[in-house]
Amino acid sequence: MSFNALLVTKDEDGKTHAEVTQITEDQLPEGDVTVAVEYSTVNYKDGLCIGPGGGLVRNYPHVPGIDFAGTVEASDDPRYKPGDKVVLTGWRVGEAHWGGYAQKARVKADWLVPLPEGLTTQQAMAVGTAGFTAMLAVMALEEHRLRPGDGSVLVTGAAGGVGSVAVALLAALGHEVAAVTGRPETEDYLRGLGASQIVPRDMINETVKRPLESEIWAGCVDAVGGAMLARVLGQMKYRTSVAAVGLAGGANLPATVIPFLLRGVNLLGIDSVLQPYDNRLRAWQRIAHDLPMDKLDAMIQPATLADLPALGADILKGQVKGRVVVDVNA
Repeated sequence: MSFNALLVTKDEDGKTHAEVTQITEDQLPEGDVTVAVEYSTVNYKDGLCIGPGGGLVRNYPHVPGIDFAGTVEASDDPRYKPGDKVVLTGWRVGEAHWGGYAQKARVKADWLVPLPEGLTTQQAMAVGTAGFTAMLAVMALEEHRLRPGDGSVLVTGAAGGVGSVAVALLAALGHEVAAVTGRPETEDYLRGLGASQIVPRDMINETVKRPLESEIWAGCVDAVGGAMLARVLGQMKYRTSVAAVGLAGGANLPATVIPFLLRGVNLLGIDSVLQPYDNRLRAWQRIAHDLPMDKLDAMIQPATLADLPALGADILKGQVKGRVVVDVNA
């Protein structure tokens, strides 16, 4: 029996083409569990895999989609049975392994987690890798002494997927949140998520000669990297931390070691792809408990499989706000 999928092919000239087409279960890759996918989402990596590949896709034809949520249809693993609701993020699914931009997916059982109580599959994909990463970043900051009342917590790239969830989570946990954005039209949106201060990107994205500036931030979730991260490191308060989750502003870090040596600043790297199961489960349970669902609903931009080629191009240009939720059955 055939079903819909977004299939990306590459021609002899090396150009990729993405279109919705019909595939069969026989074409799905090997795995322990077959899932009837209900929702997926759009992340920066998805934009790369839908389009030029970005070095992430190994073989074509390919089904992208690094996240999905749905219902187990068949399982060779005792941990999951037909009817179970599950979520998948990471493990290079949608990159090296066919992903969630299809009505069915087949994956290893180790890559799945049970859908947390209190979340629907749609809400789980409004969270997706972006929100999961944001939760991991908040947890890392908490493990390094960040507490409500310590002062303003900066979120860079705040109107994007990771940033939006980070703003909502931090505000819900009682922190003062300063949101960095280069899009003035997103100010109301960010304040609605809980930001108490809007920081224009131009004020913070240039390097300065001084390795240290006034102590401003009690913590930071940074989705930008590059010159902005270097600048933020010099503005951190004594013994505070930055959780680095992205590189939208570039992979280079034109910084000095002075903030680490004189202020004891911590730079915490956040990886969501290979997180162990127990930490994944803890993060998803925190999301279900700590993330206000009304704030999550405000982030959602609905989409279908047919919308994905355009959305993939948009997210690479930084033109997607909040969280895209893809109904693969629409």
